[in-house]
Amino acid sequence: MKRVLGIVLGGGAGTRLFPLTKMRAKPAVPLAGKYRLIDIPVSNCINSGINKIYVLTQFNSASLNRHISQTYNLSSGFGQGFVEVLAAQQTPDSPSWFEGTADAVRKYEWLFQEWDVDEVLILSGDQLYRMDYALFVEEHRRSGADLTVAALPVDGEQAEGFGLMRTDEGGWIRQFKEKPKGDELLEMHVDTASMGLSAEEAARRPYLASMGIYVFKRDVLFNLLKENPGATDFGKEIIPTALGNGLQLRSYLFDDYWEDIGTIRAFYEANLALTVQPQPPFSFYDKKFPIYTRTRYLPPSKLQDAQVTESIIGEGSLLKACSIHRCVLGVRSRIENEVVLQDTLVMGADYFESGEERALLRERGGIPLGVGQGTTVKRAILDKNVRIGSNVTIVNKDHVEEADRPEHGFYIRNGLVVVVKNASIADGTVI
Repeated sequence: MKRVLGIVLGGGAGTRLFPLTKMRAKPAVPLAGKYRLIDIPVSNCINSGINKIYVLTQFNSASLNRHISQTYNLSSGFGQGFVEVLAAQQTPDSPSWFEGTADAVRKYEWLFQEWDVDEVLILSGDQLYRMDYALFVEEHRRSGADLTVAALPVDGEQAEGFGLMRTDEGGWIRQFKEKPKGDELLEMHVDTASMGLSAEEAARRPYLASMGIYVFKRDVLFNLLKENPGATDFGKEIIPTALGNGLQLRSYLFDDYWEDIGTIRAFYEANLALTVQPQPPFSFYDKKFPIYTRTRYLPPSKLQDAQVTESIIGEGSLLKACSIHRCVLGVRSRIENEVVLQDTLVMGADYFESGEERALLRERGGIPLGVGQGTTVKRAILDKNVRIGSNVTIVNKDHVEEADRPEHGFYIRNGLVVVVKNASIADGTVI
């Protein structure tokens, strides 16, 4: 794996994850109480023995830069490697920003070309899964393929949202279509039983969806980008072009938990799924394949008289006499007396406030960090450093599906109230 270069695509503006991406790049969005989305592909790389990793991004990259620089020093502890953020930049030869996944790689091709590697592994920065890329790369090498695409078996309803592959019995890709529907979808039907699924599962999931994870032979990738200067996207343009040019494309079946968390709804549900008992669909408790993140050296959490069920509590948190059910609380969360939190994500805080600071804020009419006394929050996302006053009710009482209330510090997406980072919600507010 020392001869593999990893490239994580940070995605575009993250409009589907807005307002969580209002002040941060999509890969920097907090996850599971203490992690960030970028920790997933980077940890998978490290666990797979791949330690040369670039992360490409172009929007709000400051917090992503900070997180990566504070977390991944691969030259000491993980071997002679690196994790480096490459932000979009304008040059005389390339005056535009990244215009797509393939275009992002093309614009930094001059840098990637400097590495003496055999393969380039292309990854996405907004997916939750655990994969040993070494097995993926070894299968690619064994087959002699020019390009191998990670494939997820899906049902007909899911299939319409993906790029689909039609393969032969040997796993070689014969056709690729981006988000087909109707008769075109039926054409992409594959006998997934021949790939190892049971007859029952093969009948339920007869389509192979591209996960947006690719292994290219080094020269194949750069030649495709050079010969197709107008192609900006891997799924829509580069893969179909490679097929049309007679290159050998192969699928690699991945039949395990995988979630694209590029929308507010998917992000919310993926986080809450981590609280499922006794066995969540994805677990961070795997000593053989850990997920790494920034070391913060925080004190343990303190629960004074709290009732907590099916929840995750980040370190450095203080929970008073409150009721917490099926929630994910981030680091340094502060929950006061008589608070009820249900089916809610609280992303915590970047810093502590002392008792004196909190008292002084109250005296001056301000609101301390955290969730104030007597507040009820259900089915919501509270971003970092929010200040929720006392006796606030956040339950989407009017069952609104979509709303923008930036002047009040919140948005509603897919029926979920999202209180934006650093927002303050006044005492007695009802949302």
